[in-house]
This record gives sequence, C-alpha cells and structure tokens, in this order.
Amino acid sequence: MTDETLEQYIRQLLEAHRAPTVTISWQGGEPTLMGLEFFRRAVELGRRYARPDQTVVHAIQTSGSQVDAAWARFFAKNGFLVGISIDGPRELHDAYRRNKAGEPAFDVVMRGLDALREAEVDWNSLTTVNAANEDHAAEVYGFLRDECDCRFMQLIPVVERPCKNGVPFGYDVTQRSVSPEGWGQFLIDVFEEWVRHDVGQVFVQHFDAALANWFGEPSGFCVHSASCGTVLAMEASGDVYACEHFIEPDYLRGSIHERHLAELVSVEPQRWFGNGKQTALPQYCLECDVRFACHGGCVKDRIRHAPDGQPGLNYLCRGYKTFFHHIDEPMRRMCALLRERRPPAEIVAEYEARDQV
Repeated sequence: MTDETLEQYIRQLLEAHRAPTVTISWQGGEPTLMGLEFFRRAVELGRRYARPDQTVVHAIQTSGSQVDAAWARFFAKNGFLVGISIDGPRELHDAYRRNKAGEPAFDVVMRGLDALREAEVDWNSLTTVNAANEDHAAEVYGFLRDECDCRFMQLIPVVERPCKNGVPFGYDVTQRSVSPEGWGQFLIDVFEEWVRHDVGQVFVQHFDAALANWFGEPSGFCVHSASCGTVLAMEASGDVYACEHFIEPDYLRGSIHERHLAELVSVEPQRWFGNGKQTALPQYCLECDVRFACHGGCVKDRIRHAPDGQPGLNYLCRGYKTFFHHIDEPMRRMCALLRERRPPAEIVAEYEARDQV
C-alpha cells in the first residue's frame, strides 16, 4: 500500500464515522509484513485526522509469525487489539498452518504469543474449526483457556469452495472444510464447558452473539445479524469490495481514489448486498424456529438447497440448528438473570448445584 493510499484511507474512514470510537482493522495475508514503520505511520495519521470527539483504535489479525518483542511493545504502547491465529495444540494447529516451505508453524506462533503476553498486549484468539480439529473441541478450548490464558475467543468455521482464477465456484467444499455436524457439535462441546465453568471469565464471540439475540438486542456479529454490508474490505490499491469474503470483480464497489468511502458503503449494489442477507432467505429459513438467533448465517456459506429445493441454504445449517436448540434453556436462564439485573455468570453456580444432585 502506498503512503498516499494509506493517508486517503484513514482520513476518509474517520470522516465517514460519527461514532465516538472508530476501529481501523488490519488483516491480510499477513499484515505485519508491511513492517513497523508502516504501522507507525498509520497510528500517526489516525491521530492527525481524528476529530476531538473521536477515539481511534487499531485492530490487527496476524499469524504471529513476525511478532517479536519490538512488535509487542509497539502494540502495547499504541493500544492495538491483536487477534492471533491459533487452531489448538501443536498437532491440531500444524495440520493446516504451515509456511511456504511446508514447515509446521506452531512454535513460531507460540513465540509471537509469548511476546504479546510479556508486553501485556490485549489479544484474542482466532481459531479456525476445520476437518482436522472438529472432533477435538474440548482439547482446543482447554488449550486456549489453560495453556494460552486466552479470555477472548473467536471460532471460525472453515467453509471453502474450490476456486478458479481466484473465484469460488460450484457447491462442493474442500477436504479441509468443517462438516455441518462437526461444527454444531464443536460449538456444543465448547459451550458445555464454558457454561459450567467460564461464563463471565471467558468470552466466546458466538456465545456473546447468541445471548444478545436471545435477549432481543443487536448481536454486533454480522454472521448472526439480520443484515450486513457495512463492513467493507479494501485492497492495498484502494479498491473497495462488498466484504472480505467477496474480493471478486462482481463485488467491486469502487476506489477510494475516485469516490469517498462514505459513498462506497451506501451505493445501491451494497445496500442490496446487505439487505439480501434477510430478503434472500429460502422459505425453510423464514419458518425456522431459531431464525432469530441464526439469521441464515454468513452469505458466503449459503451454497446448499433447502429440502423443498430452494437455493440459499447455509452449508452449516444442520450444525447451527442443533447448536441453537441445544443452548435454548441456558440462554433463556441467562436472559432472566439479566432482566433481574444479575450477572449471567451466576448460571455457573446453578450448574454446579445441578451437577451435584
């Protein structure tokens, strides 16, 4: 990314937001390959263009491969929120996380994580659930919680389609994709451990979003929101696309060198894209009893047909449906606690008492 594009992006992003806090998200590829000087410049530009009533927060997703003490000090000093990709203990992480030479990456990631923890950087785990680890939920969760001391977790289902010229095609998925049943059971297994021991201590994005939906509040998680389309993705050239999952010619919205970000997020095709998350649901979804919690899942995963033959069913539907039915009772109980102005974490003691009977 050129210096000109970087400055245009940060200036336009801050101009486009009226919220008191604006998050600038960096991901890739591996964003740290741009080097520390690039990010020092980004921090400087954020301070320069922020209005007096704005707070700028930088968030970065990294494999951890480049993170050392210098990076960690920089992140800590400038309040970066760091998401580090780790898929579980060594054998599970290294199943698919390897460098270009085919060498396993676990040790490199853990060195980066140790540097972050030493510098007391705010970090969360980004864990893909795939064919290799879908049957090891308790092992993965226990490793993140106990070995890594992780308190904020994102679980990301791997749903990959074959690509041609960089564009996904067809209805098949790759061999490393998680199975629908495996995804649902993974979430259930993690939830059962979490609800008995860790509510209020460990925060899992899917569970936070589910509780919000059960409580009738916005989930803050595009996958399980009724609409999307406000989180666009920009390439290093300044080209802006509908979403990070749709970096394809049909979803190009324009360039920040030609139109302001505030315009690109509101162009008609982007509004259609965001609203289509609910208007394009098949009847099978519209009649589903857990639609309020699911909202059809991510648009990129809607590659199956419903039982009546309608297109647009999420590949992970069976897993999501099983999971949401499974957590209905504890979610209702945590909502009741919230309405009584009591912390949802009280459910842990209730489970302990129940398990002892």
